[in-house]
Amino acid sequence: MTVEQVKGALYGVAIGDALGVPAEFKTREFMEENPVTDFEGFKIHNQPPGTFSDDASLTFCLAESLCTGYDLLDMADRFVRWQTKGYWGAHGKVFDIGNTTYRAISRLKRGVQPELAGDFEEENNGNGSLMRILPLVFYTKDLDLEARYDVVKDVSSMTHGHIRAVIACFYYLEFALLLLSGKDKFEAYEKAAKNVNQLLRKKAVNEKEIALYDPILADDINSYPPQRIRSSGYVVDTLLASVWSFISTENYSEATLKAVNLGYDTDTAGAVTGGIAGLYYGVNGIPEKWKREIARSEDIDELGLRLFNMRSLQ
Repeated sequence: MTVEQVKGALYGVAIGDALGVPAEFKTREFMEENPVTDFEGFKIHNQPPGTFSDDASLTFCLAESLCTGYDLLDMADRFVRWQTKGYWGAHGKVFDIGNTTYRAISRLKRGVQPELAGDFEEENNGNGSLMRILPLVFYTKDLDLEARYDVVKDVSSMTHGHIRAVIACFYYLEFALLLLSGKDKFEAYEKAAKNVNQLLRKKAVNEKEIALYDPILADDINSYPPQRIRSSGYVVDTLLASVWSFISTENYSEATLKAVNLGYDTDTAGAVTGGIAGLYYGVNGIPEKWKREIARSEDIDELGLRLFNMRSLQ
């Protein structure tokens, strides 16, 4: 693990998020005619260029918490501070929050046990835990496979507790861990499928849930045409779109813009893709202009250094 990888992941999430914010909810057809190529402002959410949303804010809340150790109650407190006071907001305020995340944070305010605060129903499988989960890879990298799964399950369940959302987070972090260790992205893709399949079957996870992820667990998503890739706020769609965008491109900018220009949930697709692309290509692989113009650039840089220097989970 290098500081360039850690900073790359954090900047990567924020920049991908900010690229997508002005285009959120736009159709794919609209994006084909009006593609995002740079930061834009004052559109969907009426925010200035370089503004990240809840995706990056909650990612930074998790990262900051991990700098002091692994403590679900501390994570919960930071999530609440974000929702109520704009902690780690791009401009000190909240302008976008998903319904499932809102309900979960309301439970956290009431003192519900963090790993039980999220929704566990099938209909609540949005991408709100996937979008913020990436910093956890730097904390669990030395644990064994089953222990990594258990930690990911608890952190996801703070907002999204259904097994479908947990699988998405677990796969994403297993893929990220292999990239972190220096694996080529195609080698990491193959190995992640093997590791995740092994663990899910050991846990006797419902085969129907596993099958939803067949495009990455049993197939080569790199061969899929764009028409087969969905980009809604559904957690399965977001994960598949992000892996596809990353695998099928050659650098940070291409990967992140490809994800954003799929349309619909553009900020989260950008954040999830940008996170692994930033980790893989490193902070020096992200355009200087975007690093300079992203909101709270100095804070992100400093957080990346502290996260790199955090004490081990073990």
